[in-house]
Amino acid sequence: MSGRDKPRRRSSEDAWIITAPLVLLAVTCATVTGLITDRPFGGWAPAALLLVVMLLASGPVVGVVIRRQSLGMTLTDLPLVLAFYFLPPLAVVLIYTLSSLVTHLRHRMAAPKLWFNVARAAAGTSLGALVLHALPPADGVAPYTWLGLCLAISMVILVSVTSIAAVQTLLVGWPAGRETIRALPSVALTTGINVSAGLIVLMLLNESWWSLAPLAALAAGLVVVYRSYAEFFQQHRTLTGMYELSRAISASGQDGTLADALLGRVRALLQAEYATLWLPAQGRHPETLLTARVDDPGLLDTAPTPPELRQKAVDTARPITVGRGVSSDPEFRERLAEHGVKDTVVVPLRSGRVVIGTLEVTNRLGDPLHFTQRDVAVFETVAAHAAVALENSRLVDRLRHDAEHDALTRLPNRRRLTAAVAEAVKIRAPGEVVALLLFDVDRLRQVNESLGHAAGDKVLVEVAERLRACAPSSALVGRAGGDEFLVTLRLESTEAALELAGQLREQIRDEMVFDALTLDVDTAVGVAVHPDHGSDALALLQRVDLATTAAKSVPGSVQLYSPALESRSLRRLGLAGDLRRALDDGELEVYFQPKVTLRDRRLVGVECLARWEHPAHGTVAPDDFVAVAEHTGQLGRLTEFVLRESLRRSRDWQQGGQPLAVSVNLAARTLTDQHFPSLVGELLDEYGVPPQRLTLEITEAGVLDGTERPIPTLRRLRDLGVRLSVDDFGTGNSSLAQLRRLPVHEVKVDRSFVQGMATDPGDLAIVNAVVTLSQQFGLAVVAEGVESELTLELLQDIGCEIGQGFLFSRPLPYERLEAWFAAQVDPEPVPAGELPRLRVVP
Repeated sequence: MSGRDKPRRRSSEDAWIITAPLVLLAVTCATVTGLITDRPFGGWAPAALLLVVMLLASGPVVGVVIRRQSLGMTLTDLPLVLAFYFLPPLAVVLIYTLSSLVTHLRHRMAAPKLWFNVARAAAGTSLGALVLHALPPADGVAPYTWLGLCLAISMVILVSVTSIAAVQTLLVGWPAGRETIRALPSVALTTGINVSAGLIVLMLLNESWWSLAPLAALAAGLVVVYRSYAEFFQQHRTLTGMYELSRAISASGQDGTLADALLGRVRALLQAEYATLWLPAQGRHPETLLTARVDDPGLLDTAPTPPELRQKAVDTARPITVGRGVSSDPEFRERLAEHGVKDTVVVPLRSGRVVIGTLEVTNRLGDPLHFTQRDVAVFETVAAHAAVALENSRLVDRLRHDAEHDALTRLPNRRRLTAAVAEAVKIRAPGEVVALLLFDVDRLRQVNESLGHAAGDKVLVEVAERLRACAPSSALVGRAGGDEFLVTLRLESTEAALELAGQLREQIRDEMVFDALTLDVDTAVGVAVHPDHGSDALALLQRVDLATTAAKSVPGSVQLYSPALESRSLRRLGLAGDLRRALDDGELEVYFQPKVTLRDRRLVGVECLARWEHPAHGTVAPDDFVAVAEHTGQLGRLTEFVLRESLRRSRDWQQGGQPLAVSVNLAARTLTDQHFPSLVGELLDEYGVPPQRLTLEITEAGVLDGTERPIPTLRRLRDLGVRLSVDDFGTGNSSLAQLRRLPVHEVKVDRSFVQGMATDPGDLAIVNAVVTLSQQFGLAVVAEGVESELTLELLQDIGCEIGQGFLFSRPLPYERLEAWFAAQVDPEPVPAGELPRLRVVP
């Protein structure tokens, strides 16, 4: 733990550390006063009268709240002025101390608080009496007498505030003691008013005892006014407490400390000994019973009231009150008295029309000494706010749970797994590794396509249940992705991780029966361990993914991560940002490979191919940067770049009197972009190239994927007048018959068959069949990979129309293509409507 440790909050029993010095101060001052005074005791009749007045004046209390404690101020300073003037010093100490004892006994304070307050009163009056009688004596009620009485009262207040600040600092901390000292101006103002009133009364009594009659009437009025002020102050304190409670609930609702903030402030707001929250079990939430008790740090898991009381509040959906100041429920009054409970209020927590629990306060400590109907009304308002906060807290908890768990399998999802792995790798455990086992379910796509996604979901749920049942109890099992499940735990070695992966794979690969169909579902497993394969969660998850991908290539295998698996993946990952920059800076180029008629060797067009010369990696294979473009959202920009460059060159050739068609390769994903045909039309208009001079080539797998998804886009492109070609034909599982339903104009025979024609009769037969059937369907045929004269002659013999390959030219940049034109194309003028003829074929 960094930073300064939070100080431990002391128990109220430790108040004796302050009480003992106060007692010593009281005894010392009283002894010295008795020695220097001729008549320390006496005047018992007026002393008894003033004691009664003090007890009456201690009734209306104005409280200054300091954090969770309150500093009470009463009218006792007024009779104390009279006592200091009329009574011997130790008699004043005696009646003031006795008044404090009776008052605090009436409030049923705990013993440590009781004796602290009694000692505080005794020490203050002893010091005040000593100071007063140490001054030179004065006759009558003169200003000098006023000064002495003010000094005496000041000593009482000084000792009171200082001792309270000291005990607050001791029990709670310096901030609480500092707040007590900051309240000194308010205390001094109230004391000054009381002392001034006392001096006025003293002067009136000094003139005539008959002034007692109007003073009594004035006192009665002042009591009424003072009680009104005290009630107003109490209401103000209640509103302040409600505001602080609302702020505390709002601040703690997201971090799991709602109960602490709620109960502590409810107990302080209603001046109760106990505050209890009860929430019965609901769904995945267990029963909650928490209690805050005065002067006790933390929360208790018990309550001073019986559970039947809370259950009745839930069943009746109304407050249950037991005590003198509220309508008491006789069913529980005697039972509560047996347990030392004098009064309690239980309020149901409502969420709409449903009661979700109860909030209760027990044993009123403040003034008055019992709960009132006004307290019940305030408590119901607090309960309503608390119910909303608790429901919001549960909602947040439910949303957090849903955000970290998979909805289908109820397992932790990748987000939760990442956090768990991150926590696991922080703990250094000698002789152990953190193992990650990633299980990839084989053939789930085929299950979805053959039986529907409902069957695929059943497979995933079954795999999840088997993994959860078979994995060790210390393991965390989660769903990392669509068909991937991750098991992470601590093991003694990498070998143990591989052994466990193999065991789990065998245990979960048993047959799965769905209705009348039995499936044999297998998994590929990748393994990575910390610290050997990574020091953080993201690196470990990425590397276990690589290991699982490698395991897929060998059915039924368990693959441990090794750095060799990362090279190509890491290279592609590094190319992602570079590709974006290359497109921005124009670093990519378009190369052109001529397409030639095989019979008369006329140049009919060029295929436009993107090329990238990386400043660090050199030439990047098109397969690599096209794959990167697909996975990083750059495919559209890459396709548009090649289209623009191709159409621009086609326009230039047309303006130079050498019209050539251009062919551009499209990725299968481009056919799912509904805006792509509009882009093609705009570019044709922008560069003024006739649509029939543009051919778009789509791989066989992309155009014949077994769905109807590419057909609408192909039809829109055909309607534009653009030619469409099926590239790499023969490498997939489709047939020429399937081409009949597609709006295509051309078939390109894959180079693997063309290059094998001269040596493999099978390849020759395939090319012959493709050419013959394509011509019957009205499709043009282009042979790729023409690299020898013998292959050229064989293609001519079977009637293939167009070819391209190294025999004619490799793909060339624009400048070299222009030089190739100059060297290979017949320099004689070409008649209008004809294509340029190659002069020689190297």
